[in-house]
Amino acid sequence: MKKIPILGLVLVLAASGCSSKKEAPMKLAAGTPAYALAKDLAAAVPALAPDKVTLIATSKRFDVSAGEVLEAILETSGNQAQQLKGLDANRLKAVIEQFGIQLGERKLLLAAAVEAKKEATPEEIKATLEAQYAQAGGEAKVEESLKENGISVEAFRKGAAEAMTIRKYLDGALASNARVTDAEIRKVYGEDKTASVRHILLLTQGKSAQEKAEIRKKMEGILARAKQGEDFAALAKEYSEDPGSKATGGLYEDFARGTMVKPFEDAAFSIPVGGISGIVETAYGYHIIKVENRKKETKPLDEVKAQIAAQIKEQKEAVAFDALLTRLKEKAGFRPIPLK
Repeated sequence: MKKIPILGLVLVLAASGCSSKKEAPMKLAAGTPAYALAKDLAAAVPALAPDKVTLIATSKRFDVSAGEVLEAILETSGNQAQQLKGLDANRLKAVIEQFGIQLGERKLLLAAAVEAKKEATPEEIKATLEAQYAQAGGEAKVEESLKENGISVEAFRKGAAEAMTIRKYLDGALASNARVTDAEIRKVYGEDKTASVRHILLLTQGKSAQEKAEIRKKMEGILARAKQGEDFAALAKEYSEDPGSKATGGLYEDFARGTMVKPFEDAAFSIPVGGISGIVETAYGYHIIKVENRKKETKPLDEVKAQIAAQIKEQKEAVAFDALLTRLKEKAGFRPIPLK
């Protein structure tokens, strides 16, 4: 990804966003850190070789190449990007593909912001960065930390400016879908506030379709044993691959709505207390969930009304954001391209 000085960012966004000509996919330049990283990663996934232009996603307006993804990872993660070298081929492919989708989504949102004339101004960018610097102990301290982590100040500022432009656009685009009524607040107030569950997780991240099928078959066997009455905590200690709860028999206590991934949360707040779920799939893998307890809000409504309203607003914005992103992708003909 081409590096852009902060004060010129808005003009560059405006120019690229209004162009009807499709961008050419980026090719890595020899001698750059991204080229070197791609060369190392190609040992596991040949499609990442730096002399190739391998597309991760495509659309009517732009393509996302593997090289561009690696450069973006280096810009945002710095030295941590070297951890990619330790991944097996399937996991590496999954990570690059996911970053490619996210990079494409960012391009779509930036273009939409330009079209809606919602770009962050140089003054807004400067003010926001100054506030962030002050909160972190000063500009010099932030720059020193960036340098230690292998992230350039220019890349940090560019990313911050893009994030501000996207946020400014979304604040307007999602506003009409995020209004909260008193009836909605009262409804949420009457619902269960927290849940305590035990769960068993078998990881599937980075696994092939065949491997996932084998993992699911194993989970079906564990589920049958749990349904037959075997001690759930003992099963979790023996089989669960969740490092955060395995030692405590899969226990997560008193977590609020919105703190777990949605399929997990939906099961935790819908299964009767004492009940055991079927196999629940999330981005992490396959889960079996046993609901131990749920609790309602104990504070008066007036004390928690603002908090509940903010929670509902956040949830509505998330739904509206997903719908907006879907529309942008459909309009642009955006589609991911799996790595081979």
